[in-house]
Amino acid sequence: MKILKYIAFFFLLGLLGTACEEDNSIPQLEGIPAPDNISALFTIANDNSGRVSIRPDARGVTQFTVDYGDGSGLSEPFAPGQSTEHVYTEGSYPVTIMAMGVNGKVAEYTQELTVAFEAPQNLVVDILPVPGDPFSFDVSATADLETFFEVTFGEIADEVPQPFMEGETVRYTYAEVGTYEITVTARSGGAASLSQSSTITVSNPVLMPIDFENPTLSYTFTNFGGAGTAVVDNPDVSEGNVSSRVAELAKGEGSEVWAGSFIELGEPIDFSAGQKIRMKVWSPQAGIPILLKLENLENGGELFHEVTVTNTAANAWEELIFDFAEADFSFTYQRVVVFFDFGTNGTGASYYFDDIEVTDGSAENNLPMDFESPDINYEFTGFGGASAEVIANPDASGANSSANVAALSKSEGSEVWAGVLTNLSSPINFGAQQKIRMKTWSPTAGINVLLKVENLDNADIFYEVQVQNTVANAWEELEFDFSGIDIGNSYQRIVVFFDFGTNGTGATYYFDEITLAD
Repeated sequence: MKILKYIAFFFLLGLLGTACEEDNSIPQLEGIPAPDNISALFTIANDNSGRVSIRPDARGVTQFTVDYGDGSGLSEPFAPGQSTEHVYTEGSYPVTIMAMGVNGKVAEYTQELTVAFEAPQNLVVDILPVPGDPFSFDVSATADLETFFEVTFGEIADEVPQPFMEGETVRYTYAEVGTYEITVTARSGGAASLSQSSTITVSNPVLMPIDFENPTLSYTFTNFGGAGTAVVDNPDVSEGNVSSRVAELAKGEGSEVWAGSFIELGEPIDFSAGQKIRMKVWSPQAGIPILLKLENLENGGELFHEVTVTNTAANAWEELIFDFAEADFSFTYQRVVVFFDFGTNGTGASYYFDDIEVTDGSAENNLPMDFESPDINYEFTGFGGASAEVIANPDASGANSSANVAALSKSEGSEVWAGVLTNLSSPINFGAQQKIRMKTWSPTAGINVLLKVENLDNADIFYEVQVQNTVANAWEELEFDFSGIDIGNSYQRIVVFFDFGTNGTGATYYFDEITLAD
């Protein structure tokens, strides 16, 4: 029995010794082959972004590295089962998968990748004229599968397309009137694209009111009977007409008694605001008949209406009203014909006219503003605790002997910005004169008097000038320099502030004779 026990014991020791030798041995990795069965799954985004997901697969791999094949370099190493992403332009690329095994051996596999973008779809182009600017247009676009857009405007030969993105607006200003083709192309990022062309017409018609100030308009007159009309510099810039440009009608020596000129409008005259026409005229003599005739564009020989008014001033501007209430408004009038000294042969004299507009005949509230006309409603809107009204001049002496003035009351504790505003009948003409004079009266000297002009539709468009008064309890004339103003904007509201920057004390201030000046 002891012999059997010893044999069993030594047999067990032998088994244990063999097991210990196997556990302490180092595996031989050199014999493990490099990864094989390498492949790659390419998933190309369908939004034309060029974004590609690359997911490799292989047998016996511990990590992958990808050479994208476009010269951009290698990816960071990543584990089996993961992917790497890369953005390509359109084309074909040799993508190389490098698979590393447990022993560091690397096997490579190259697979061709082709990136081809789809053509954009559902292209929608918006072409909108810029309000107030007949030569400018805004272009925007949307599309599916687009990368970006390009636009050409059709005015320049060999035009370089202008790129823009969805959500952006491109503005273009044409140099001349005419018909042009705007082409918008949606690009896929590659060769595929989708284009849409639209024909637009750039026109700059002469419309009522006519003031001859727009340098982009062609004020074309047709002359007859020996008369000739052209747009010239105003020969008499005065309170009667501060415009810089007017129309001159020269009635040549011996011209016909019916000599005159006409201009055609871009659309029929709109008489919804009134049935009278106001026109400023200048003549070297008073008491002559001035005839204004309106004609239908298609049949002016039969469909017309004319009104004659006699002027009252010589060598000065005056405003005449032509009443067309008796006209037949069942048809349209689109041609304006002007005659001076109608019924008399020409003597070689020149006559001038300007600011032709439709009116209801009521007096207009414009500069110069002197508060003397009983026909004008001088309406003020106060804010911040101020108010204003037209009253009899409380101090008709010194610099202002006018009968009526405006009184601005700034109540006790009113805001530092308290003031009043009034809307004009037409925009201020800053083309020729860019200073405004205003007579003021204050119980205190050295206060800030602020004068502000605003756009009637958008108060964010404004210009303001501040001046300090110099006298107390007396009239003085202050000058406000608006020479920095953008004359491309329209200003039709005047805002007046006294003692600007200080709360109201209950004082009353007066102002009068607001006029444009050089």
